Amino acid sequence: METTIQQQRAQSGPGRAEPALAMEAVRKTFRTAQGPLEAVAGIDLRVGAGEIVAFLGPNGAGKTTSIDMMLGLAVPTSGRVSVFGKDPREAVAAGEVSAVLQTGGLLRDLTVRETVTAIAALHGAKDRVDAVMERTDISGLAKRKVSKCSGGEQQRLKFALALLPDPRLLVLDEPTAGMDVSARHAFWDTMRADALEGRTVLFATHYLEEAQDFAERTVLIGAGKVLADGPTAKLREMTGGRVVSATLPEGRPVAAAVAELELLERVASVRLSGRRVHVTGPDSDAAARLLLGPLGATDLEIAAPTLDAAFMELTGAAS
Repeated sequence: METTIQQQRAQSGPGRAEPALAMEAVRKTFRTAQGPLEAVAGIDLRVGAGEIVAFLGPNGAGKTTSIDMMLGLAVPTSGRVSVFGKDPREAVAAGEVSAVLQTGGLLRDLTVRETVTAIAALHGAKDRVDAVMERTDISGLAKRKVSKCSGGEQQRLKFALALLPDPRLLVLDEPTAGMDVSARHAFWDTMRADALEGRTVLFATHYLEEAQDFAERTVLIGAGKVLADGPTAKLREMTGGRVVSATLPEGRPVAAAVAELELLERVASVRLSGRRVHVTGPDSDAAARLLLGPLGATDLEIAAPTLDAAFMELTGAAS
């Protein structure tokens, strides 16, 4: 799917060089009783049309402030933010960018369809009501009052409202919060289809598996700066490679086995849990051969590096 999206972007014509989103040396400082607080400390970011980008960072990393500036809800202290070459507020007013945010409520006494119809009228998009409700799988909720909808159903309703102006850029803050597993997968299937049609998606999430499974590119931020930015698969590999684990046989000195494993080239770490040994490094084949051969280990498992591990290492969230 990622290759298809990339190929379509490459064939998108003369305007393909214009970024959907650009942040250039962006800083944001707030005044507090304790003095100036720099929430964003110089972010440079460029997102191309049709990309699905995960925007990740621990609490206090500057994600929400950055998203606010992308949407024109906050103004940078210095630097520049542009959406399709425009000031973010102009892009929002033109319907080119929409957002699904954690904050902001819905009118609880309206039905789902009444809510969608009311917002569609504001955008001059009454003809899109049925299509948008079907696309976001809320047609079956049409007569239900918002107050009776679950958290996940309300998120799908917010998603429908964001799609009404047919935006070129969607900014999503924890978009699948409250959704069950099947609803999350359906949501991301829709996002992939939208990206193929040229819509750009940038999302913040605490479900790291979502970024791992659905984002072709991940941006990790911490302390208001970009710590890593690249293909999600590449970021997963930044933690030192695969983990090979196996159970050492009874009667064999564990310390001697660990010493042999540590002599392997490119081993990042060897960790013991009882007689279970875990070897981390890029050369998983060499570790597996030694464990299954001379060391006589059993129950071998090889796990690929995860985005969760990269996140913990790069942001210092483990400390």
